[in-house]
Amino acid sequence: MNSETLLTIRQISDRLKKKYKADRVILFGSYAKGEKKTEQEIIEIIKDMKMEDATFNIVGEKSINAAIKAELISEDSVRKIQGIPFVLVLM
Repeated sequence: MNSETLLTIRQISDRLKKKYKADRVILFGSYAKGEKKTEQEIIEIIKDMKMEDATFNIVGEKSINAAIKAELISEDSVRKIQGIPFVLVLM
């Protein structure tokens, strides 16, 4: 992961911690491991997971767009924190 990406992650994490008074924010999954997925792979994962009891914390334009394409969320459910789009979904 390059330094620009790490800086962006830290900035988003700091915003979320401040907004929600959280002690920490943890990034996990393929992105944290440096195994970037294609949009279509993400859409398929979302479609598979929405069939089960799942919780989705979706942050960022690309992730939001994939969730919309997977028909998990609608555009009107998207909120923003300091210009960063996010959606929380409980199934």
